[in-house]
Amino acid sequence: MEEAPDIEIEHPWPYLSEFFEVVERKNESFIFKCLLCLPQKHTISSFKNSPSNLKKHIERKHSSHLERYSALTAPRKRKAENPVPSTSRQLKLGETKIVNQTKVDNVVINFVIQSLQPFTVLEQPAFNALVQELQPNSRVMSRTTLRRKVEEGVQEMKRNIKQAMSSIEFIATTTDCWSARRRGFLGVTAHWVDPDSLKRCSVALACRRIKGPHTFDVLGSALNDIHCEFGIEKKIVRTTTDNGSNFIKAFREYGEQQQDENNNCASSETEEDACSDEDEQEEEGVDVDFIEVTPILMEDDGLQFQLPKHHRCACHLLNLVATVDAAKANSNDSYKRLSRSAFAKCSGLWNKTSRSSTASDIIEETCKIQLIRPNDTRWNSLFLSVERIVRIIKDEGEGALRTVCTALKLPMLSSVEISFLEEFARTMGPLAKALNILQDETDVQMGWLLPTLTLLINKLERIHINSRYCKPLVDAVLEGLQKRFKDMMAEPEFIAAAILLPKFKTAWTSDENLLNLGLAYIKDHLEEERPHQSPGNGSSASDDDDFFSSMKKTHGQESVKQLEGYLASKVDNKEILQSYPAVCKLSLKINTALPASAACERLFSTAGLIFSPRRARLDARNFENQLLLKLNKKYFSFR
Repeated sequence: MEEAPDIEIEHPWPYLSEFFEVVERKNESFIFKCLLCLPQKHTISSFKNSPSNLKKHIERKHSSHLERYSALTAPRKRKAENPVPSTSRQLKLGETKIVNQTKVDNVVINFVIQSLQPFTVLEQPAFNALVQELQPNSRVMSRTTLRRKVEEGVQEMKRNIKQAMSSIEFIATTTDCWSARRRGFLGVTAHWVDPDSLKRCSVALACRRIKGPHTFDVLGSALNDIHCEFGIEKKIVRTTTDNGSNFIKAFREYGEQQQDENNNCASSETEEDACSDEDEQEEEGVDVDFIEVTPILMEDDGLQFQLPKHHRCACHLLNLVATVDAAKANSNDSYKRLSRSAFAKCSGLWNKTSRSSTASDIIEETCKIQLIRPNDTRWNSLFLSVERIVRIIKDEGEGALRTVCTALKLPMLSSVEISFLEEFARTMGPLAKALNILQDETDVQMGWLLPTLTLLINKLERIHINSRYCKPLVDAVLEGLQKRFKDMMAEPEFIAAAILLPKFKTAWTSDENLLNLGLAYIKDHLEEERPHQSPGNGSSASDDDDFFSSMKKTHGQESVKQLEGYLASKVDNKEILQSYPAVCKLSLKINTALPASAACERLFSTAGLIFSPRRARLDARNFENQLLLKLNKKYFSFR
């Protein structure tokens, strides 16, 4: 999982904050966003010691505000508006700033957590000497004290996360399993969209040790415990996982839909049993068999807890399309011969460079860039590896690759094989791009899924027309996309999610039937804000008590007007949703979920850096505490 957002950068010239907002700091410069240029995004770079670039921007683009800018930058005006009392004097040469022991402890803990250091670093003489040199009157805490403080920090962090999520109505989670050093873990992340800023917020909830087989009931129980620990079990709209059979079965058995089916079945069975009992009471002379009911009562019927709706990771499905389904193109003999010949020669290059430093030096000297070797667990790496070879041929020419093959005593790619690799890169490029888009967690929402898939299919169909060597591959990929995403592309909720994103609305497809499905879903789920009805207004019964209330209920006029206004708007930034409260609320509900579970994989990437081979004996609780503090530093930091 990616790191949580950093603490807000302090504005170097706060008196200019009404014109410029600081966005980023790069080395000795600041990047500013001009607030006068909005809604257009215009950034300006300025050196930390001088706002001259900002003044030039005002002179060129906003000359009418130059007088106000000059007034703000006037020395007397600045001092009057921004009095900053001096709390420290400049240190003399050789002087040391004295800080208290608590500050030293917090800085040390922050260093250990954020730099992923083992706790044994506190006992290293060099580290102790560093602290003593900087602060002679301080001391370094023990490992036991560090662990206790980390535990206290985690509890405070969890309280802050619970408080942050307490006011959020819709939350989504991702989960996955991970094994390392002969131990199994269940990772869970939570995501929501802030209703005020409409920005994505993400936290890591757990990386919990799972003992024994990772069966569906074990995973379901552990996931439910984590949801209940943070009090979000009633707020989760969807949970995204990979396509592992254990996760699929867990949500099939304990998910919302399965739970409803179980309840319906239980009700029907109860009615049937009641009728059967009445019949039996009327019969006489019937023998009764007594059975032990304890095993029946103890049987797991899936009703002890309930999991939210399930969503299969779109990136995992795309990986299956690019590997399993794409392999079906080999049923075409001509494609099979050409692809195997080209990839066999590429594999020779990849193997040689990974095993020989001399070969790597030859390639870097001749091609000015190194090759990329494919990874078995990530299809993207195969595409990137082929794309790198094609790039070398394009930039340096076939002669450079021929020189490398001759020096390494490897067979050279033929002109037909080179043309095949170039076409392969063009064919699979859109698929790789779609995968990269969907695995983002900052800007991507569930509404991105169908527009991305629709555009991907359109691009592949256009590529198929001009394809010379890879038509069987395009056919196989299109067939795989249709097979694996057919149900998702016809799901009204996902269609509605795309429509309720200003970036897409109804422009992502020309299929009127699909759009009508989505619009019908939106109208059915838009919530009308009803005015408070006083007891004395002549109405003695609510709609729920009225047997004929279903005849009266129609789509709220105000909500429908908001939807029509939203669809007619030309603005495509997400802030426009706040102008239509009913539309915005429904958009938040169905767009909170993520189309992929890549966030959980990022969590495991950081976990692998902590749970390294040299720290294989790390206690599971201590490991989880360090990981959560590292990833959730926005919600707690030792200062």
